[in-house]
Amino acid sequence: MTKINELYACMYAKEFPAQALLRLRPELRNHPCVVMEGEPPAQSVCSLNAKARVSGAAHGMTRVEIETLPGITSLSRSKSEEFAAKSALLDTAGTFSPRVEDHSSETAFKCVVDIAGTGKLFGTAEQLGKELFKRIRSIGITASIAVSANVHASKCLARGMSLRCPVMVVPPGEEAAALETLPLDVLDLSEDQSETFSSWGIHTLGMLAALPEKELIARMGQHGKRLRQLACGQLPHLFQPVEPPFTLEEKMELDSPVEILDSLLFVAGVMLEQLILRATTRVLALASVSITLSLEGNGVHERTVRPALPTNDRQLWIKLIHLDLEAHPPPAAILALSLNAEPGSISKVQLGLFSPQLPEPSRLDVTLARIAKIVGEENVGKAVLLDTHHEKKAFRLERFTLPTSEPGSAVTVQGCSAMREFRPAENVRVMTTEGKLYALLFRQRRYAVVRAYGPWRTSGEWWNPNLWGCEQWDVVARDDGGPLLCCCLVRDLMRNQWQIVGLYD
Repeated sequence: MTKINELYACMYAKEFPAQALLRLRPELRNHPCVVMEGEPPAQSVCSLNAKARVSGAAHGMTRVEIETLPGITSLSRSKSEEFAAKSALLDTAGTFSPRVEDHSSETAFKCVVDIAGTGKLFGTAEQLGKELFKRIRSIGITASIAVSANVHASKCLARGMSLRCPVMVVPPGEEAAALETLPLDVLDLSEDQSETFSSWGIHTLGMLAALPEKELIARMGQHGKRLRQLACGQLPHLFQPVEPPFTLEEKMELDSPVEILDSLLFVAGVMLEQLILRATTRVLALASVSITLSLEGNGVHERTVRPALPTNDRQLWIKLIHLDLEAHPPPAAILALSLNAEPGSISKVQLGLFSPQLPEPSRLDVTLARIAKIVGEENVGKAVLLDTHHEKKAFRLERFTLPTSEPGSAVTVQGCSAMREFRPAENVRVMTTEGKLYALLFRQRRYAVVRAYGPWRTSGEWWNPNLWGCEQWDVVARDDGGPLLCCCLVRDLMRNQWQIVGLYD
């Protein structure tokens, strides 16, 4: 069996708290922004973008110091948005290889992907790196990507790379030459180790790799040997992949309370775009979207939208969410929102060559949502018969759904009479003698009973106040010289009331 050469791609996104916030705020990406952490008034800058750094901002600055710099936007750190952004990045990395190892820190995202043997799927290592960089940029994150045969070498290179050249591929055996110009900061040295190397005049990995190994071990122990192997790109590593669950979820904490629905939909549109992008990369569609709104006063407002077919039409989802929230508005101002989507298979409908064009399911979904907004959700759907003989509660309404199973074999149905049911039932006056029906008065006309079948007695719900009992008759009657009247009569035994519930054709 041939041994596959090791090959790893490291993704490194610095200033991750700032990038996680700006990915869902595209209007702020071209403005100087800083992320504040801590409780007021002791807040300080924990992350910032490049434009804020050019404007004079730096890590550790207080809010008062930031306010002295013109044009800088301050954002509060959001752990939930960072977690959602991290899940999106890990999911993106998982589309290239199932072996992904997470090395993220508090202020940076870093993961390593085992890409050995993926050449037939994605091409060369450089092509894979460019495609991975493109996927990361599509979700609103800027990262550098380094490909190397050594895990630690790829991590150091990705951390020390410039974003002007975001993708770098190091041929096997040339790790030491690629690492020699990098500063010692890429090794995450302790404070004591940094002071030691600074006193020796060691500032780059090349200078560290040039130190004699035995003398370095004598002065720094086994840690010195490990650091030298890191500088040479020769430190071995036991790869331990993670298996993050595939979840389609986006969260965002609003900068100020929102009461206007249009402003909320603008934010939800950006989040939906991210969910659709992640589902598309896995050849999936969104089957349902649940929106959770965090309200003032610790309230929560949850709604779920589920169209007839899974779809990735962003405008359709925004319209359905808009109509649903208009019909069920939140009772207070909104502080944060979360979108959680359920994936489904992409629907494909193939028509016959001469089949008529069917209406789009999305148009039906929007129409039903508009009708439900007017008459209420409980009054829109398809009728489903109940397992009861009660004439007044013979069905319930369910949502329109498409069958998931294959249609069964055709069943031959013999011809039978159809009944036109009255809703509500119409009152009728019935004349009887010795328990037999001989005439009835219906719609101001008198009918003589020709034939009567029955009665069939039913009753139920003895366990609640809505106890009911009735008897049913099928009657054939005729007026003077007129047509036959075939009807279904029901007598309410509790109130001794006769009604016609339907006519037979």
